[in-house]
Amino acid sequence: MTAYDVIVLAGGAAKRLGGADKPGLRVGGRALLDRVLSACAEAAVTVVVGGRRATARPVVWTREVPEGGGPLAALGAGLRLTTAERVLVLSADLPFLGRGTVDALLTAAGEPGREGALCTDPDGRDQPLVAAYRAEPLRRELALIATEHGSLAGLPLRLLTAELDLARIDAGPDASFDCDTWDDIAAARARIREHGAVLDEWITSVKNELGIDLDVDTALLLDLARDAAHGVARPAAPLTTFLVGYAAARASAGAGPDEAAAAVAEAARKATDLALRWEAETEASGGEVAGAGGSGSGTADGTAGGAGRDAGREGTGTP
Repeated sequence: MTAYDVIVLAGGAAKRLGGADKPGLRVGGRALLDRVLSACAEAAVTVVVGGRRATARPVVWTREVPEGGGPLAALGAGLRLTTAERVLVLSADLPFLGRGTVDALLTAAGEPGREGALCTDPDGRDQPLVAAYRAEPLRRELALIATEHGSLAGLPLRLLTAELDLARIDAGPDASFDCDTWDDIAAARARIREHGAVLDEWITSVKNELGIDLDVDTALLLDLARDAAHGVARPAAPLTTFLVGYAAARASAGAGPDEAAAAVAEAARKATDLALRWEAETEASGGEVAGAGGSGSGTADGTAGGAGRDAGREGTGTP
């Protein structure tokens, strides 16, 4: 993927949220701003236009002039700190933005003759803050708008997008979903707990919380937990997965993400094989016990009844 910079606009007044600190509101245990930053982690330079705060990864901070001057003023302030040929522009309230959408925008913005690309929502409306722009035409148009109007403060984004040749990307309903109201926040929090998404959301949140940059083979670990629970005992599942993680960390100390992922897979394979051996032994022992008692009742001293008890008298001629 061609190198790119990103500008995240995080300085709005959030009037429909009663002035709440919107970038800091949490969805799935993570601040909205951090969720956006995770979708563009490969950016060479990340500029956040807004008030300083703790973030999941390092960023460059700036503010629009005047503060509260609106999205065009914020975009102009951020653009001055970027150098890449393509610039991703995002709002800080996109809980479901993913790297696939980021890649699609950057690819479309690089098409011959295009000056950028933006997402459209399910109703066909342009989303200029879910977009990628070529830096040179973006700077040109912002300069022309500032000259015509005296400044960028208070001006709508449509003045910019109307002058650029932009590709439109239909990225589905989630990529452009933004959180402008408390109902939006509630809907986002409910959506990540839906059955099809909750596990991935949880794993991603845990990795961010622990500072782990590792592609986790979720299916592999779930299979291991199942085998440990079934073949050994239910509490063995979480304890075994913990030990696998610990062993993988020791085996890959100082290595990169790929080596760490391979270490997890190898440790999980060994633990799974062990759990299956335990299960096989349990089943074999159960079969032996069933076979021993299946032909007759046992005596008080544990010996088998019936013919087995008289086996030593064969050939003696006694009746």
